[in-house]
Amino acid sequence: MAQKSTVRVAVIGCGGAARDYHIRRTLQGFSEVEIVVVCEPSADSYEATVAIFDEFGKAPPPNETDLNKLLHDYGKQLDVAVIATPHSLHYPQASACMEAGLDVLLEKPMVMNSTEASDLIDVRNRTGKLLVVAFDGGLSPYIHTAADIVQGGKIGELRSINAYVWQDWHKGQLGTWRQTPEISGGGFMFDTGAHMLNTVADIVGEPFTEIIAWVDNLDSPVDIQAVILGRLASGATVTMNGCGDTGVVGCESEIRVFGTGGMLRTGIWGEFLEKMTGDDTDFQAVDVKRAQSTWAHFLAIRNGEIENPCPPEIGLRMARLWDAITESSARGGYPVKLN
Repeated sequence: MAQKSTVRVAVIGCGGAARDYHIRRTLQGFSEVEIVVVCEPSADSYEATVAIFDEFGKAPPPNETDLNKLLHDYGKQLDVAVIATPHSLHYPQASACMEAGLDVLLEKPMVMNSTEASDLIDVRNRTGKLLVVAFDGGLSPYIHTAADIVQGGKIGELRSINAYVWQDWHKGQLGTWRQTPEISGGGFMFDTGAHMLNTVADIVGEPFTEIIAWVDNLDSPVDIQAVILGRLASGATVTMNGCGDTGVVGCESEIRVFGTGGMLRTGIWGEFLEKMTGDDTDFQAVDVKRAQSTWAHFLAIRNGEIENPCPPEIGLRMARLWDAITESSARGGYPVKLN
């Protein structure tokens, strides 16, 4: 068996999500991945990162807090950049990394607005580098299968979709950058809720033509809860409900898809898939290849084994949808048409 070539990585941002979902999982299961350097301005976060490497008996990478200097000093030693920083930094950092010749795995939401999304697509096209947005649902084989079922007419004509997500997000993120709109770009619906928006759009595979939304900040600087009504190009309807102030620790979600010949049930992260058709009295599990980690998918995409299901075009799709949501809410739930 041919030995896998080493993928040399820079981790940009070493907060809790980066440590849990990228650094730890990489050290646990991907011997071909080498974390060469990190870029983390917080001494506490870097110390927590070092502790993970110590736990696995590996020498911790150096920390270069200036990204431009990192790319200058280490660029020729790197293949990939993983970016898990506050949302306002995604566009300039992803652009700089691709311009430096690196493929990029970028945490969601991709960027702050549709202008940045369009510009990032231009950078991808000009540099020819790979850009994958780390949407769990978009990378999940359960969601790929759900999309095939719905778009292939296997549960008849699509009639409606009902989705929800809840989390004790308001209290849990109090005082953090996620509740600073200039840095985060939005609140609960732009953060956790981004998974719901993207996964629903992936499943239906058709554009939204109209949005009605009510968003409530609940005396916070950013949105905490929202109700979104949408109409698709086919005429099917969508309802999405997000509550980030439950008072219950945890986070849960569900998406139900209703067609003229059956129903589907899944989660916004694509954790499972169930179907009910014909004489079924309850949902039945759909046999799908087990979902792999974000890193497994990214490496498979990079190796040319599968197509990229999360290119920057989905970031542009979400940015335009978010623009319509915020416009409708600002106008008291006025219907907003999307081209």
